[in-house]
Amino acid sequence: MESAIILIAAALLIGLGALGTAIGFALLGGKFLEGAARQPEMAPMLQTKMFIVAGLLDAVPMIGVGIGMYLIFVLA
Repeated sequence: MESAIILIAAALLIGLGALGTAIGFALLGGKFLEGAARQPEMAPMLQTKMFIVAGLLDAVPMIGVGIGMYLIFVLA
């Protein structure tokens, strides 16, 4: 029973991390397009900042995947 709870926790950890990242990327892309449409001359600077934030945003689910793998392979 305990291993089933650990597997459910790992699945939720990975799934909700992916969902949060998808929502974050949608908001980030929308705000970038909005900013680039308002001020086209700022688009290269906004694009650089968008990619930096996208890289940081990608780090969160990777940490979740690592913790989920730890839960699955070590504790279960």
